[in-house]
Order: sequence, then structure tokens, then C-alpha cells
Amino acid sequence: MPFDLSRRALFTGAAGATVTGLAAAGLTGCSQPAAQALPDQAFPPGRIDPYLLGPGEGVALLSRNENPYGPAQSALDMIEYAATKGAYYANQEAYMTLAALIAERNGVDPEQVVLTTGSGEVLSAIALLYGPRGPILAPRLFWDTTALYAANLGLAEIERVPLTADMGIDLPAIEARVTADTGLVQLCNPNNPTGLVAEPAEFQAAVRRMAATTTVLVDEAYIELSDDPEANSCVPLIREGHDVIVTRTFSKIYGMAGIRVGYAIASAETAAAIRPVVMSWSPCTSYAAGIGCYDDTDFIDYSRSKIVEGRDMVFATLDTLGLDYLPSQTNFVYFRSGIGANPLQAAMAERQISIRGQYMDYADWSRVSMGRIEDVERFCTSLPQILGA
Repeated sequence: MPFDLSRRALFTGAAGATVTGLAAAGLTGCSQPAAQALPDQAFPPGRIDPYLLGPGEGVALLSRNENPYGPAQSALDMIEYAATKGAYYANQEAYMTLAALIAERNGVDPEQVVLTTGSGEVLSAIALLYGPRGPILAPRLFWDTTALYAANLGLAEIERVPLTADMGIDLPAIEARVTADTGLVQLCNPNNPTGLVAEPAEFQAAVRRMAATTTVLVDEAYIELSDDPEANSCVPLIREGHDVIVTRTFSKIYGMAGIRVGYAIASAETAAAIRPVVMSWSPCTSYAAGIGCYDDTDFIDYSRSKIVEGRDMVFATLDTLGLDYLPSQTNFVYFRSGIGANPLQAAMAERQISIRGQYMDYADWSRVSMGRIEDVERFCTSLPQILGA
């Protein structure tokens, strides 16, 4: 289902009218702070398992960087509305409405926004588009799943640059390897799995310089969780005309990992090149949920506060145990337990607590995500017991 996004009048006309109409109907903007969980009795006995989706019964799911405090009620209201329209394919107006909201906040034109089923899809599309042009240059550790998607198809080669001694992205080393034959520079800021945010001025200056030679992709999936999202973002570089792509998602701060909404912001020309590589069409529920909660500041503030609360609990536990960890600005913490990532993962699993296992050859480092506060408490209680502290 192609979308003709060159018709700017449609963005300012139909889409603008739709946003206004939805707002008047109370279907956009602020809502109750968090989604209301369906009680178990909402499921007819014997018809469906209430644990069919999400974590199993009794499992503290702290391994996938999900945000269980979403979706916002504003998103759920719009999903309910979308369900009544489930007989129809999502139309261009829905796409344009959400694109217009994103564009307005970021000071770009709607045709510079590419919407996809989570940022994973647009990141995969970018890897397929740029991988054949030359190596994808990236830090040793980054969220590489989408780059590997192209690499596993023989369409990309990933050139990894070691991290600094303090586990940061080594920008000078990456910049030194950029040539005219580099297909793409891919960075993740805040980075996953380290959770670290690069110093804004240094990071943006390096991106500007590298973008003069090749396209620079900055994955900002966790940007809303950083201490200063506006200062840390590379979207201003796009407005300045640099060859930069920024990707974001509704999976983290908005708590909609299972609903699948993400997007890229780039120049209009780059966005137009990416769209034909995107392989699927988002359902009407995804667009509706995104429209409903994008400007829901009450929920965003609530969501961030619960994530920070859990993160501070983990920091305090690690401090008490005297363990090394990185100062995360995300919804996960990368730390060293002293027994190794995979053994700790197995020990936690015995207690029905799911955390991430080993990344690459970083055998000493573990990652725990922030979940519901009671689940984070289970992790914080179990860790010293497992370590015999």
C-alpha cells in the first residue's frame, strides 16, 4: 500500500483537520496516567489464557526493555475506536495524521517522517538500503539486530569499532574509519546495552563531520528516557540539512512494544528512498494508538517516573553490593555481578526472574530491564541472595 507523501497540501489539510477533529472528540492529548489492566475474569473460563500475551504467571520479565506501565489510556481509547474499523485497511489519512503530529513536534515537514511497525522495521529497511553501498560502521556494542538482518542476507557487512575503556562509543576511532566507501555509520544514543548517553556537543559535532562523507544513522529508541532529550537528540542536524537519519519508537517511553509503532526522521529525499524498502503495512490499531498518546504528557511523565524509580532501586542495590555498573539513562542497567552474565541469568530464572544473558564476548556484563516496581524489587532482593552477600 504505497503512500503518496509528496502532496504537502494533504498534510496541512486533511491530516490537520483530522488532528483537530480527534482532539475535539477527546481522542488525543492527555489521559489517565497509566493503562488499566484487564482483570482475569474478563477472559471467559476455558476460552483464553490470561497469560497468553506478556509474561507468564509469576514471571518477572526484566529482559526485553519493555515498559509495562503502558499503553496509556489515551492509546487504549484509540485502539478501541480502531477495532470498530477493523474491517478496513489503514488508510493514508491515518498515516498522515500521525506523521503530521511527529513532524510538528520535531520541526520538520511530514514528508520527512517514515512510519513503520516499530523502529525495528525502518532500521531493517535502512540496513537493506545502505548495506550494499559499503560497510555499516558501528560501535562494538549497539542494538545490532537490524543491521544483522541485512548482514545475514548477504546484503551488508558490519564493521565494529571497540568501545572506550569506560564502555562509551569511541567517536574519534569511528570517525577515523569513515571513508567515501562507508555505506552507513550506525550509532545508538542512548546506547543499548550499555545505557550510556554520549556528551551532546561532542556527539553532534562528530555526527556532523561524518555526515559530510556518508549517511549517519542515529537510533534514538531511548532518547525520551535520557536526562535531557532535546539536547541529546540529533534531529536538529536533520533540520540543518546534514545527511543524518534518526529513528525512534513507541515501544519504550510509551509502553507499546507489542503494538508496533516506530518512525524515522530524515531529509525528504532520504525518506522517499527508505519507504519503498519497508516491507509491511502497519495496522489501523498502531496508527490510532500512536495518534492517541503521542502528546499525552501526563502519561509520559508518569511512565518516566516509574522507570526512574525502578532504575534508582537497582542502582542502590548495586551500590550496596559494591558492584560495577554503568550510569544508565534508559530503562535498563548494565552491570557486573562477579559470576558472569549467563550463570546469573540461569540463577534468576530459577526464581522466575528473566534478565538478559551474555552479549557477544562481554561475559562479565549483565543487563536487567526495568519492569513493574514489584518485579524490580524481586530482582533487588534476589541478587544479594544469589551472590551470597
